Amino acid sequence: MDNNLDLLIKKLFPENLPSPAELEIKYPPRQLAETAMVTRVAPSPTGFVHFGGLYASLISKRLAHQSNGVFILRIEDTDKKREVEGTAELFANSLKQYSIINDEGLNEKTEEKGSYGPYKQSERSDIYHAYIKYLLQQGKAYPCFASTEELEALRAQQENMGERSGYYGHFATWREKSVEEALEALEKGLKPVIRLKSPGNFQNKIMVDDLLIGRREMPENDQDIVIMKTDGLPTYHFAHAVDDHLMRTTHVIRGNEWFPSLPLHLQLFSVLGWQAPAYAHLAPIQKMDNGNKRKLSKRKDQEADLSYYKKAGYPEEAVIEYLLNLANSNFEDWRRENPNANNEEFVLSLKKLAKSNGPLFDLIKLTDISKEVIAKMSAEEVFTHTLNWAKEFNQNLAKRLEADTTYAKQILNIERENAVKPRKDIAKWSDIEDEISYFYDDSLNVNSALKKEILNEIGNNEVKLIISDFLAIYDIKDEQEEWFNKLKTVAEKHGYASNNKEYKASPDKYKGQVGAVAKLIRILLTGRTQTPNLCAIMQVMRQERIKKRLNNI
Repeated sequence: MDNNLDLLIKKLFPENLPSPAELEIKYPPRQLAETAMVTRVAPSPTGFVHFGGLYASLISKRLAHQSNGVFILRIEDTDKKREVEGTAELFANSLKQYSIINDEGLNEKTEEKGSYGPYKQSERSDIYHAYIKYLLQQGKAYPCFASTEELEALRAQQENMGERSGYYGHFATWREKSVEEALEALEKGLKPVIRLKSPGNFQNKIMVDDLLIGRREMPENDQDIVIMKTDGLPTYHFAHAVDDHLMRTTHVIRGNEWFPSLPLHLQLFSVLGWQAPAYAHLAPIQKMDNGNKRKLSKRKDQEADLSYYKKAGYPEEAVIEYLLNLANSNFEDWRRENPNANNEEFVLSLKKLAKSNGPLFDLIKLTDISKEVIAKMSAEEVFTHTLNWAKEFNQNLAKRLEADTTYAKQILNIERENAVKPRKDIAKWSDIEDEISYFYDDSLNVNSALKKEILNEIGNNEVKLIISDFLAIYDIKDEQEEWFNKLKTVAEKHGYASNNKEYKASPDKYKGQVGAVAKLIRILLTGRTQTPNLCAIMQVMRQERIKKRLNNI
């Protein structure tokens, strides 16, 4: 090596760095089956966990675990200007919340597991520097001292000339500078970036293969991209190549916004002498907006922020089932055929992922799935989930549930555990407060207009007689059939048909049918015309509360 080049590299990297050979030994190939997939999710800690990030994480985790491989959580925190403190923990915690457990990387306490770390890029500087040093020694990279003003002037010049923008070819002014000129710049106290000396030619076309997009012809990369910034940290392009090689990633599953960078990334692997992983670029989740599809946006859509689902109280399992539905359209059929199976048993297919147009976000579909998920839960499970949610987002509801847990669980068990068709009217934990409010005297809200309507319909004096007769024979232990027979007895006594068929056959003979009497009792007890099974509601409300409310005419 040229003595001056050796001196330049020592000035750039005075620390004692491992050699590439030592790193290969430290991070050896994994002893896995040939078909095993090593996948990773690599978020940037910028203060926001996108719904699409959970989608990509779920796919990466499922594919790895289905193949008896490894799923890694790596934090790409080299952009310190955009980093928001605590976001790495937020992402790790979000994965845990949705049972997407990584085999290696950070957990919610920023503790690491796995022997291929560190798993935060900001803690891997020596590794990146070792390979940048290697590229400098090989003449495949160079220091660039071009100032911000010079780069802006270059862009303006290219625009005026009608040329492509960027740092390439003869526009890459520091590409052919001598080592001596670089040393002089260092002596002046200037801090360089390190650029890749691209071996590519933009006029050449190369074929790239993507597991989702397919085989495409693209221009070869000729940009001398920055691989290390002035602060010593690498750019995403370089760091991801080094990390994916040393962590022995076999499949990179990421958003298709990175697909245009694929020629560059493949070139980096080639320059470093490594085999590139397989790439699968996911089409983004779409949303309808005024009749047009667009990407789910964190600026425009509250549903893009993962915290939205937690605040609303959607069960984590429902969100995962919805994401599986977005990923593979056959999941819905599988769930129909396997109504009680754990969704982990569903085999996710990479081939069935959307190729070009991303899956369409549908909140109504998520809500329907969530209702199905909650309908399968026991009262104890619903109570526990609701209480945990309420402690964080609705203190009044939490206090109510904890004040009489037995009563609360009885309420939540109406039309649930022993029902032929369990109720499916609850989609999220935030629905619970309204659903149970009428069981509590301090939150019963009997609409005065509704009450007046039913009293006028039946007649105030007759209402009192109906209520008196019903309470005289009602027993809280009555099951559905006996309860309804007593209701019909009272209805018939006061001139109401015992069923709708009789009433329709002779409408002039009756004041109405038994449904009117049931409606009266329902309104006086709950303030509503639509509720779950009225007999079950009354069994839970208890005798004293029933008498008090029915007599409050």
